[in-house]
Amino acid sequence: MHQEHSLDVSVIRAISLDLDDTLWPVWPAIERAEQVLHHYLSQHAPATAALYQDAAALRRIREQVGVELPELRHDLSELRRESIRRALRHAGEDPALAEAGFDLFFAERQRVDFYADAIGALERMAARWPLVALTNGNADVHTVGVGHLFRTRISAHDFGCAKPDAEIFRAAAAAVDVPVRAVLHVGDDAALDVVGALDAGMQAAWVNRTGQSWSLGRRPQMEVTELGSLCDALGC
Repeated sequence: MHQEHSLDVSVIRAISLDLDDTLWPVWPAIERAEQVLHHYLSQHAPATAALYQDAAALRRIREQVGVELPELRHDLSELRRESIRRALRHAGEDPALAEAGFDLFFAERQRVDFYADAIGALERMAARWPLVALTNGNADVHTVGVGHLFRTRISAHDFGCAKPDAEIFRAAAAAVDVPVRAVLHVGDDAALDVVGALDAGMQAAWVNRTGQSWSLGRRPQMEVTELGSLCDALGC
């Protein structure tokens, strides 16, 4: 099922795609990674593990670090490392343990379960246009197994600013040497992906898998519930 507005396929020369919750659900991977981290802490920092048995408690520290250190908001990996360090310090244990703990967390976070429509759709799109991964997160397309389908990956951490900033969308266009207006951006987040892309001058396709209502004014050129429908509409 898809809802068309004013998508002009004829001008598309590249496609940028969000990753988390567009190609795979992110929270199952995060929750598994948090379990792996807690297991590590229970073995090497038992006081910390006891103090932060609930994953939500570590998430609260992470949110606090984001408020206190806004320069880390675009670097989710360092934000996570610092939250682990703080938890260790609060429990009176060695903050240096955060490095190995984060490495285990990060490896598990890359074990994603793609939506059933995702890989086939990526293959169809990549056969026709260069694809750019455009993410505020720290998933790596090569580690998760689809790097060969992307021309490049731009992350908020590497670039220095995050969606919906127009500059990161412009960088995606520049990475494949096409004008911004010739890029279709595809993503699940109405504000970060759709409005951000529209404000930057791109066309946008909203991947609305959960049946949300649109409430942000300017609408995407297309709304789909899964990526196969988008490919059908694009004729690829």
